[in-house]
Amino acid sequence: MEIADFVNEVISIKNKSITDEIFLLIQNDKALMQQYLKLVQEKKLDVVNRQIGKMIKVHYNLSNDKSRNESPKSTLISSHQEFE
Repeated sequence: MEIADFVNEVISIKNKSITDEIFLLIQNDKALMQQYLKLVQEKKLDVVNRQIGKMIKVHYNLSNDKSRNESPKSTLISSHQEFE
């Protein structure tokens, strides 16, 4: 196995969980959670969560994987798109 192959495999695993990890970061940080709740109150939950997911995809230049995570660790979301 080449180093690049190994690193690509590790990054691929990370990409599948990045959305959940970002929502966990929000959930576990008091200041971020307050800002998130204010946005949800102003804009509605689905709008905020979808926008966060889309911005993660754009920011990290990711592509959708064929699957969704239907049991994320974060309680802020019920599922999320996985990325390649």
